[in-house]
Order: sequence, then structure tokens, then C-alpha cells
Amino acid sequence: MPKVVVAPQQFHLVDYDPAVITAVAEKLAGEIGLTADVTLQVDESTPFGRGTIESLDPPVVKIEGGAFENPKRPKALSEHSVVETLGRVLHQLKDRLDPAFGAPPVGEAVDQMHQTAWDAYAMGRTARLGYEISRPRRQYHFRNRHGFTDVADAAFDRLWQGTGLTWADVEAACAETAASPAGAVPLA
Repeated sequence: MPKVVVAPQQFHLVDYDPAVITAVAEKLAGEIGLTADVTLQVDESTPFGRGTIESLDPPVVKIEGGAFENPKRPKALSEHSVVETLGRVLHQLKDRLDPAFGAPPVGEAVDQMHQTAWDAYAMGRTARLGYEISRPRRQYHFRNRHGFTDVADAAFDRLWQGTGLTWADVEAACAETAASPAGAVPLA
């Protein structure tokens, strides 16, 4: 099982327990099949909720503090939020570590359309691990970038249910939705 190091080891602005974050992250990383140790840098000073891969060698993931927050109890940790955030980011970390997946390099911009498609693939895999992931919420996010069409729904289903997909499959889904009538919604 990979080791996960959470930084900081003591939070001052939020009521987060690093031991809980570590336990959830290590369990999830093991289930995902990561073999490399991971450092999670949590920025407790921001209420925003983004999680990004900062480095592959060594693997470093940066998490904005709001990503782990309980939406009903400000500044309190939510294990469900930890799973949702890390399920997405750790699956994408595994994808990036696999040359056969063919992901863009860390630091290269991924547009919203492609990111939302990749998120659907990652979250579908997290749901199949037995975690409670809101499929309707993820499908709504997907529709916002790919259109509210049958073509978009079919692409979402393929990504959500997919196994062994590659970046080329993500790109193909995006091309398909962009080409459909009332297709993808560009970011303004």
C-alpha cells in the first residue's frame, strides 16, 4: 500500500485531522492501484475546492482546503469530501503515471471540456470501488460542458462505465459531443 504524507501535520484555520485524511487517502490509493508514495499539500487558507497534480516524480497533489470541507459545517472535515476529491485526483494521478494512458504532461492546460470528461471517467471508477458518488451531479457538470443532448449523455455513460480507457478515448468523447447538434458549450 502506498504511503501518503499530509502537509501540514497540524491545521490552524480549519478543524481537519491529518490522521483521518491520511487513512482515507492511503486506503483509496491502495484500492486505485497506486504504487508510488504521494504527498498531499493541503492549503487550509482557501475555501476553494480544487485539487491538482503538481508533480509526478515524486507524486505531489495540491488540495485547496475547501475541497475537504463539510458543506453543512464550515471548517469541519468531511470524509465524503476527501473521498470525492481524492478519488478524482488519485485516479488521474494513476492515469498520468501510466504512459499507455497518454495524458497531457503535468502543467499543460487541459480545457474544461476535456477535464470534465476525464473527471467523469475518474469518478465512475471511484463509484465502482464502492464509494457513494453522485452520478447525477457529475452528469450535470458534464452536460454543462458537452451539451444537454442524447449524444452527450451517451458519451458520459461510456466514460462513467469505462475501464481501461486512454486519453484518446477522452478526446474522442469530446470530439463527438462537440460535433453533435447543440453540441459542446465552449467556455466564455
